Amino acid sequence: MQHKAIKTTIKPPFSLLKAVRKTHKWLMLFLGIQFVIWSVTGAYMVFFNIDYIHGDTLIKNQQVNLDDVDVNFSIKELYRLYPEAKELELSSFLAKPVYRFKLDDDNVLLDANTGKLLSPIAKNTALAVAQQEYTGDGHIYSVLLITENPPFELRSSALPAWQISFDDFASPILYVSATSGKIVGKRHEFWRLFDWIFRFHVMDYQDSEVDNTLLFTFAFFGIFAGLSGLILVYYRVLNKSSR
Repeated sequence: MQHKAIKTTIKPPFSLLKAVRKTHKWLMLFLGIQFVIWSVTGAYMVFFNIDYIHGDTLIKNQQVNLDDVDVNFSIKELYRLYPEAKELELSSFLAKPVYRFKLDDDNVLLDANTGKLLSPIAKNTALAVAQQEYTGDGHIYSVLLITENPPFELRSSALPAWQISFDDFASPILYVSATSGKIVGKRHEFWRLFDWIFRFHVMDYQDSEVDNTLLFTFAFFGIFAGLSGLILVYYRVLNKSSR
């Protein structure tokens, strides 16, 4: 005598399935717009090369080998004049050797051949730095010395700085420190757009911090929305007997 196997499935209580469906619907209604924002902003940040966004392609960043014969002002003499100097470095500035160091919180630029104080640098010197480093073909159309209230794209610790704008694709701007002579900022329109997109992506519209409460809250409820969606997929698609 043959016996037919009886297939049994465990079906959730209707009230439970209804609650899961309702929870998922309202969570996705609440979170859906932010999910779209995350997708669009994430796609933008992935599409563009981060080095381009940072403006690294705007400058040559040349490495110059220094010749000892050009360094006639010794470090011993430097410390005799500036005994409080710290973070001392020997580098190149407009094809000549210079000392860069700090006095308290101020940057100092010193000619390593003559010992002459070069900082703060004048407008023409800042222009020479920008023209030497810039990789594009655009012309300079605006030069501004910023000593306070910097734009959002320049940190306040870089002040004072020369803002040098180029008439080129994406409106590139170089910021040259008036005290160290270094490039302290490289900005263009794609960086500015990236900055705003990053704010939307991390849901912080004040200081662009990724550990804010709003982002945590949406991520927390997003997990519940995903779990409730998986439950519905199982009972509506994978487990056909629950239809």
